[in-house]
Amino acid sequence: MKGGRSKSDTKSAKLSVTKKPTKGGGGGAAARKSGKAAKDPNKPKRPASAFFVFMEEFREQYKREHPKNKSVAAVGKAGGDKWKSLSEAEKAPFVAKADKRKVEYEKKMKAYNKEQAEGPKEEEESEKSMSEVNDDDEDDEEGSGEVSIA
Repeated sequence: MKGGRSKSDTKSAKLSVTKKPTKGGGGGAAARKSGKAAKDPNKPKRPASAFFVFMEEFREQYKREHPKNKSVAAVGKAGGDKWKSLSEAEKAPFVAKADKRKVEYEKKMKAYNKEQAEGPKEEEESEKSMSEVNDDDEDDEEGSGEVSIA
């Protein structure tokens, strides 16, 4: 070849590239997750949008009409096409259900935020911790009554 690079030259050029560390210290997805705050299991879930309310009903109907279809993508694609073809009047019941769920969610969030502002109650213990404490007490009582003969 005249003036061209050989394959070995391009490989070495590619291999000599050094990557710069990312802001998170180079840990990738694991480093990003550790920086996030843990989710509170008591926090209310966000309500479904009108489209997802529609999809709840559409999935059941689609499964009845197409019992052999197991593709989630096919159901989603058909649901999206159907949603796009609906008029505003046809979407209205789903929008109303979504609005109702949103109002309920906002009430739950106000109660949740009020509870969070008050702080955790120290007197209450979870059922699991209570049962573990009780199990430990029972084990101690059983062990003290037995006499081993050697």
